[in-house]
Amino acid sequence: MSTTRLLVLGGVRRFGRAHGYEVRRELMSWGSDEWAHVNPGSIYHALRQLAKEGLLLAHEVEESEAGPPHTDYEITDAGRAEFLRLLRCALATIDIRHPEMLTAGLGFLTELPRAEVVELLRRRLDGLAEWRASVAPHLDEQDPSDHLRELLGYWVHSAESATRWTRGLIERLESGAYTMAGEAAPA
Repeated sequence: MSTTRLLVLGGVRRFGRAHGYEVRRELMSWGSDEWAHVNPGSIYHALRQLAKEGLLLAHEVEESEAGPPHTDYEITDAGRAEFLRLLRCALATIDIRHPEMLTAGLGFLTELPRAEVVELLRRRLDGLAEWRASVAPHLDEQDPSDHLRELLGYWVHSAESATRWTRGLIERLESGAYTMAGEAAPA
């Protein structure tokens, strides 16, 4: 999975049609350069690559009073499908090597229906339970004088903390937090 792909597809999708600077400005305002290691160059590269793959349409805009020539991007049906696939994976999958995928997915949480997000998060809980269960026995087997116990303890603690947070998010969603896809905005 690619965090940059998810962020760029989602950014363009939110705008409807946008040029690279708009997408970059939006993603940088989220701090994505810090937590997802997405730099401006990778955003522009992703825009061009996603257009080459047919996930975005590139529209060349000539110089005008509004500004210099640039390229506007618009998401295609294939791009929408890829965005939703990446978003679903980000919310449901445990990947300790790439926690930024979940963070990116949370930025687009409301792009899916409430019931679907809750189901994806329940799958995430299953994955966290499996991860914890795979690590915890090794912690008990580890020699108490071996400092590597701390690594295993950290992983167990991380799984438990992520489980508590995920359960809390499910509770908030089930209580009606946020306006999700297909729902009317509160009056």
